[in-house]
Amino acid sequence: MNHADIERLAHSWVVDAADRPADPRVQQVVLRLVGDLCKAIEDLDVTPTEFWHGVSYLAAAGATGELGLLAAGLGLERFLDVRADEAEQNAGLAGGTPRTIEGPLYVAGAPESVGFARLDDGTETERGDVLFMQGTVFDQDGRPLPGAKVEVWHANLLGNYSFFDRTQSDFNLRRTIVTDENGRYRFRSIIPVGYGCPPDGTTQQLLDLLGRHGRRPAHIHFFVSHPGRRKLTTQINIDGDDYLWDDFAFASRAGLVPPVQRIDDPARIDALRLDKPYASIDFDFHLYRDTDAAPATLVDRPRAAA
Repeated sequence: MNHADIERLAHSWVVDAADRPADPRVQQVVLRLVGDLCKAIEDLDVTPTEFWHGVSYLAAAGATGELGLLAAGLGLERFLDVRADEAEQNAGLAGGTPRTIEGPLYVAGAPESVGFARLDDGTETERGDVLFMQGTVFDQDGRPLPGAKVEVWHANLLGNYSFFDRTQSDFNLRRTIVTDENGRYRFRSIIPVGYGCPPDGTTQQLLDLLGRHGRRPAHIHFFVSHPGRRKLTTQINIDGDDYLWDDFAFASRAGLVPPVQRIDDPARIDALRLDKPYASIDFDFHLYRDTDAAPATLVDRPRAAA
């Protein structure tokens, strides 16, 4: 069949077959996706066996909750960021902190504090490097933003996230910090490690067939928001990680790899009541003001809540 024939068929299935009012947007998207999929089946001579194996694969990925991971691994989540960056550029916005993917592991409802929070529950302190991270949230004109909300979450030393890993305490390595009167935030945690897709999972299964690894560099996730400003979804990567610029989720970006300082001065260690050297990261966030000239940054997607 040629593409025109396929388009007519898809239209008859999706549009002409409607016997009651349809949602125009859903109809538009489904028509395009069904038509494009049929064209791919025709162009690539996809066999019925291959088609049904694909259906079974997607069903398995959904059943194990890996569709969000798959979207990241195939570059689809990164593509949404590319489009958002382009829209902001076209709206004349420039100089803000780079965005990057959210990933599927955010959990709403983390404990909130003003100015400072400790993220970790102390169970890995002896095995990991203590981290202090601090900075200021600014608007696009360089003014500090008191009352900005900095939501932060990251993995433990096994590469696992609380809530999804039930062996961890509630909200371990997850907090919400409201910036102080000077727009400052600060937290104590541990340096996270990089991790990979579940080795026996559906995402890694497809990556193996594509000849790709499923590793992510060590990173820390953030939502940063303030009334009247565009919400920022981003993450910083830990400098020196072997996969820093080889992230299977394509989330590494220039401007999101701050230096990690190793503090071994006894006076500074003692001032924090620590018994060993620690790491320190300085990182400021810069938020754009809200504008109707670019699409909204609030994304409505399924998320966990505890």
